[in-house]
Amino acid sequence: MTALLELRNVTKIYTRGTFKRSGTVALDHVSLSAGSETPTIVSLAGESGSGKTTMGLLLLGFLLPTEGQIMYQGTDLRQLSASGWELFRRNVQAIFQDPFAVYNPFYPVDHILSVPIAKFGLAKSRAEAREKMEQALVGVGLRPEETLGRYPHELSGGQLQRVTVARALLLRPRILVADEPVSMVDASLRATILDSLRKLNRELGISILYITHDLTTAYHISDSIVVLYQGSMVEAGQVDPVIKAPRHPYTQLLVASIPWPDPDHKWQSAWKIGDRREGPAKVAAGCKFAPRCPLAMPMCTQAFPPFYQVEANHAVACYLYRDSPILPMDALSQAFSTGSALGSIPSPP
Repeated sequence: MTALLELRNVTKIYTRGTFKRSGTVALDHVSLSAGSETPTIVSLAGESGSGKTTMGLLLLGFLLPTEGQIMYQGTDLRQLSASGWELFRRNVQAIFQDPFAVYNPFYPVDHILSVPIAKFGLAKSRAEAREKMEQALVGVGLRPEETLGRYPHELSGGQLQRVTVARALLLRPRILVADEPVSMVDASLRATILDSLRKLNRELGISILYITHDLTTAYHISDSIVVLYQGSMVEAGQVDPVIKAPRHPYTQLLVASIPWPDPDHKWQSAWKIGDRREGPAKVAAGCKFAPRCPLAMPMCTQAFPPFYQVEANHAVACYLYRDSPILPMDALSQAFSTGSALGSIPSPP
């Protein structure tokens, strides 16, 4: 089955300089599929600078890869026709981190809802368009009479973010890329926004790529999770085993950093991780986490480890598990597209 949206061995390098050019590797040979008959929520997790947002921008077609392909229904984005791009823009929608940056301050918030209605011909009259906007706003817990006609500065960040979710509800896309959608709203509204995303997934059949550095929200909302470190995938699988029993030292570090409501609980008490080394190319060929890893071995600096299938629904790129079967990258990528995580993929011989 062809995935709706797919990264195939994608690398993205940001270059700078005119005469003496240099570059930063934001993504390093990453493959991932999303969108199928079984709608799922996949989290892309990692610290700042791990490549999460770059992956989201690539999937949305806002960036082109330095190497590799971004496929939409089996066609490279660079080869899509005008009608193909129009269909892509409707089926692949986004919710961004900063709700205030999404809106034009000279237009009321109605604009973000009325434009796609007109663009994609979702209503035959103004009255029908108004009705659809009101239904979408009610669906995310907003009162239309208190929202429509207001300017962005007259609403809170949480209200603005819910209007963007209402836009997705209005368009019924097949994939929604949500880039840190709750990081800039207060805690009381996070549950409301996350519940709205779950509603899009369960009731409307929309697959969601949830980009976050917050493993707590990733655990509560997602079915599967991919952990990124300096542009490379290091651990992946169903969210329960990855969060509750992380295998990669970096994922263990992230989980140990989750704050607990206990003043006597020491963060990262189980690990002593080395200082962060600046620059993604400190380890030319091996595991990028090796300079910080207390369990690093000589082989860790010689070649990047393949993904080892440690459980039916859990894979990790770490030589500590080299006795486990190697999972091909295409099988790992396919798992997220089919909604099976790794559960329905037979282990390699």
